[in-house]
Amino acid sequence: MIEIDGSEKSGSGTIVRDAVPFSILLGQEIRIFNIRAKRDKPGLRPQHLKAMEAAGRICEGRLEGGTVGSREIRFKPGERLNGGKFSWDIGTAGSTAMLVLCLMPLALFADKPSHYTVTGGLFQDFAPSLFHVKHVLLPLLARMGVHAALRIIRPGYVPRGGGQIGVEISPLRKMLRPLNLTAQGQSSEIRGIALSSRLKARSVSERMTKTCVKMLAKRGHRALIEVLNDSLDHPAFDRPSLQAGAALALWAETDTLCLLGADMAGARGRTAEFIGERTARMLLEDLDSGSTVDRHLGDQLIPFAALAEGRSKFVVPSMTDHVEARLWLVERILGARTEVQGNVITIDGIGYRRSEWAWS
Repeated sequence: MIEIDGSEKSGSGTIVRDAVPFSILLGQEIRIFNIRAKRDKPGLRPQHLKAMEAAGRICEGRLEGGTVGSREIRFKPGERLNGGKFSWDIGTAGSTAMLVLCLMPLALFADKPSHYTVTGGLFQDFAPSLFHVKHVLLPLLARMGVHAALRIIRPGYVPRGGGQIGVEISPLRKMLRPLNLTAQGQSSEIRGIALSSRLKARSVSERMTKTCVKMLAKRGHRALIEVLNDSLDHPAFDRPSLQAGAALALWAETDTLCLLGADMAGARGRTAEFIGERTARMLLEDLDSGSTVDRHLGDQLIPFAALAEGRSKFVVPSMTDHVEARLWLVERILGARTEVQGNVITIDGIGYRRSEWAWS
């Protein structure tokens, strides 16, 4: 049995969301204790529990201790990795992106293509924006051999949630390829999306865009930002949001094929101008650092690099708790070799194959 102390490193829910899929891929039972011990609300939150329940459904596994607030769980993987159509509702504004990223390593080795419909939050603090996942993370994963598509059916914000996404993921034909991003290069053009829901009368999307474009122009960057106003009368997606909300996302591709993004969701007390300025500032800070990935990609890529065949290397803007936690976890569970020199991360992947399942 694999045993993981959830209070190690960042002590965050990321440890749970990574550890359970890894145990499924290895076909080994896992016990996780001290779950989120360092957080204000320790134990499982609804979004973490839903991710484990979803993983259990995919592999027909068994979860013990699966309740909100639980600080210890045991998970025994089943003997399958099922593709097909699945639907999950987090029940809160918890991150739909986090749930999908938890399940993606499983879908890559499933018996057939996977089609997920997930309901919850799409834009919030402390979680990947759906725009970032779609326009930054997935294009980089495509270079590693991942075929995945994501669409927003309905935006969802804090506190009501109710957003919905559709995701399609194809099983890998071969092993994941490594990703090497060692030089940032030059960025010529920045793209983005400014979305507001039920706020058209206040011109929130336009105000976020104007402030952002102006700030980027001062640094010599041309920005093309798509302005979206989602309303009951003219929804920008299949269905309009259940509440007012806003989100801004930017991404820059360089001549060395690096992709760096930045995003921010609306919140009580945040003006459109603040969101526009702060999002531009975050992207500029990461570009100025010379990094080849942004502050969020640094940890998001680690599980995939650890499963890949060969050596991945990339430069992060700075070492974060999440980066350290994920590097520790891929070494501890998967046996990947990692090295950190300054802000340069090197990962020797294990070359995971579907034939290596314990039940194959």
